[in-house]
Amino acid sequence: MSTMKSGLKPVEVMPQNDPLHLIDVDHVRFVVGNAKQAAMFYASMFGFRITQLHDLTCGARSMARYMLEQGNIRFVLETPLNPDHPANEELRRYGDGIKDIAFSVFDAAAAYDRAMANGATSSRAPETFSDGDGSITTASVCTYGRVVHSFVSRTGRYALPELKQGGLFMPGWQHFHCGLNQYNLDNPCGLKYVDHCVGNVEEGKMNHWVEWYEKTLEFSMFKHFDDADISTEHSALMSKVMASGNHLIKMPINEPAEGLKKSQIQEYLDWHDNTPGCQHLALRTDDELASVAELRRRGVDFLQLPDAYYEQVWDRVNGVLGEHGHKPVKEDHERIKDLGILVDADDEGYLLQLFTKPLQDRPTMFFEIISRMGSQSFGKGNFKALFEALEIEQERRGNL
Repeated sequence: MSTMKSGLKPVEVMPQNDPLHLIDVDHVRFVVGNAKQAAMFYASMFGFRITQLHDLTCGARSMARYMLEQGNIRFVLETPLNPDHPANEELRRYGDGIKDIAFSVFDAAAAYDRAMANGATSSRAPETFSDGDGSITTASVCTYGRVVHSFVSRTGRYALPELKQGGLFMPGWQHFHCGLNQYNLDNPCGLKYVDHCVGNVEEGKMNHWVEWYEKTLEFSMFKHFDDADISTEHSALMSKVMASGNHLIKMPINEPAEGLKKSQIQEYLDWHDNTPGCQHLALRTDDELASVAELRRRGVDFLQLPDAYYEQVWDRVNGVLGEHGHKPVKEDHERIKDLGILVDADDEGYLLQLFTKPLQDRPTMFFEIISRMGSQSFGKGNFKALFEALEIEQERRGNL
């Protein structure tokens, strides 16, 4: 990236000099009713290792927190310990869900200052936690609904490379040895990192939040889907995908569109106190079939597709791939059908994806398991089949 000053040659701007250059998803923070039990759920069902904690035994008095890791994915699950903690109100209104999608940056305070100058609303001013071995600086801004984005910069033993190699999350935390950790290493689910994070907002608000990401975090439009792309006989939605400057961080934003019945976006909002929030995380794997097979073996509930989907998908997908000179889908077609995996293709290649059912009793947050073989899209060709499967589940819940 470069900038031009009047009468001068372009001046190269290095990533380290760009306050809003996002290096990585540092972590995703969930507010849950019981962090210990939720940690065991994600460990047993999705193969995460419970590696660290910060609770009463560590001197924490207001929150209990557990860190889960798999590949380059880090979840922090937290539960308030006191009845007057403000997180209790979030739990009452929304149930378990994602509070913070945190970004690694070179300088958290500088990133926060730039976002504030761009019009952000502060959630938490910069704060540094340090000891003799290193430090972590965090600051947060508010985005849609209950969600915030934290900027995180690290030094010394808390630096990102150290964290990825098993270093402590921040001062005061302790390593945690869970009996499931070795089992999950021996029986991997193969989830590598966060591919994208999807937000649901109220009807008519999508463009507002698109502009917010453009102005405040300096993202750009990556993809756009309208109700002609994402619709069924009963419901529809609109979606725009925002991406950071290096396209590493992708944030699709959905809003409901007018339909004969209630869309799954509106169902989410209804059960989320009519408040926007993070609908799902897409977790990347290099081997969709192996990951889905292991997750199914562990008991993960996925959406069920009709057999008719596979009567049409191969002609559609292989036709698109052939049109652009790409090789056909190499994975075993019958195995894909047996596992219920969706397939799509575009001019860059193909992808495999599958969506879990809601991860808690309220029909809100879920996961997507995705593998990309060149394609950088989001399964546009699967939208109709996916939404029909979602509508079957909505009808079973009495929410269609």
